[in-house]
Amino acid sequence: MMHAVYSGALRVGLLAYAPLLLARRLRRGGHATHLAERLGWRGPALPPAPRCWVHAVSVGEALTAVPLVEGIARRWPELGIVLSTVTPTGAQIVEDKLRGQAHHRYFPLDLPRPVRRALDAVQPRFFIGLETELWPNFLRALAQRGVPAMIANGRISDRSFGRYRLARGPLRRMLAGISVFAMQSDEDARRIIVLGAPPERVVVTGSLKTDARVEDPGARELWERLLGLVPGDRLLIAGSTHRGEEQPVIEAWQALRAELPELALLLAPRHPERTGEVEQLLGGLGLRAVRRTALPRERAPGQVILLDTVGELAELYRVADVVFVGGSLVPAGGHNMLEPALRRRPVLFGPHTENFRESAALLLDAGAAERVADAAGLAAATRRLLRDPARAAAMADAGFAVVAARQGAVTATLDLVERFLVRP
Repeated sequence: MMHAVYSGALRVGLLAYAPLLLARRLRRGGHATHLAERLGWRGPALPPAPRCWVHAVSVGEALTAVPLVEGIARRWPELGIVLSTVTPTGAQIVEDKLRGQAHHRYFPLDLPRPVRRALDAVQPRFFIGLETELWPNFLRALAQRGVPAMIANGRISDRSFGRYRLARGPLRRMLAGISVFAMQSDEDARRIIVLGAPPERVVVTGSLKTDARVEDPGARELWERLLGLVPGDRLLIAGSTHRGEEQPVIEAWQALRAELPELALLLAPRHPERTGEVEQLLGGLGLRAVRRTALPRERAPGQVILLDTVGELAELYRVADVVFVGGSLVPAGGHNMLEPALRRRPVLFGPHTENFRESAALLLDAGAAERVADAAGLAAATRRLLRDPARAAAMADAGFAVVAARQGAVTATLDLVERFLVRP
């Protein structure tokens, strides 16, 4: 009964959304919908069987999945790996980072027929979903087929926890079909158990984000050239910003340039499709911008760099003198602040870090980050760090040390895959 109600509500929602999607595409273009693939009718070529299926919703989850997919490929080279996403930007990460190791498909709409068709095509030996993506019809179909499933890098935000608790009965039955839950923290483990996960199947592995590959430090020089930076320039990066955050970041930067004219600014909107909107904001303030894709070329003094690419932000952090992590000055829950810390950068973020509470506390307790409240606070904290290189270096070293000490989540997750999912 629960699945019938859920499927009916989902169909109504999709029908209501269809005209809006069509209007958006007609008005401003955009990505293809890949509707046939999402309906399970057809898709790109699959790797030879046997296969496993890993699902990562969008860019952040796809980047997190990279070391896990690489680990699966090393440990079980006979397995073909299908990595699905919901968004085209997530698909681009698969293409850029995992070409030759994983085959991309779009995740099917969570309705019985699309799910059945997709599973008939892929026929996975096991399924891994990143970060507590719970799709009732898909998970039910896996259980009916006897395909073991895992939640990897699991986390439950405050908002999700509140919503899930409203449907604890049906959720408990759905969670019973999942073989193992690899959760990021003790609190995430506690929450999934409260929601109905069998305690004996819940394991705290830490965050896969702490196991991200850190490329050759020599790459810093290359990135500086690509961004048009010259000797003597200093750089503030505002990463994963949301609407309402670019304005205070720009205000902070303008206040700082009055005394630090060598300070450059790189803005990286969380959603690249907002690049034009941010360009307009800068233009309205009398400022000029240059897109990352227009570089390298000589960059005019005071020209703001806009990151309009996908998958480069984590590596660009190594070029920054100070990093501000967005989604935190507005109530968006924050974003991954471990990435700049792992690249030895001092980290700043705002008051809204509910989705990354443990990561924020980890860095704050280690003296590796500072919390700021607004444009004035961001300017003051950045000024202190730029005028006190020893302080900035100490924060950077503390952040790297505390994150590196927690590495090992990939190995722990692969061990759980071997124990619960891989069958002779």
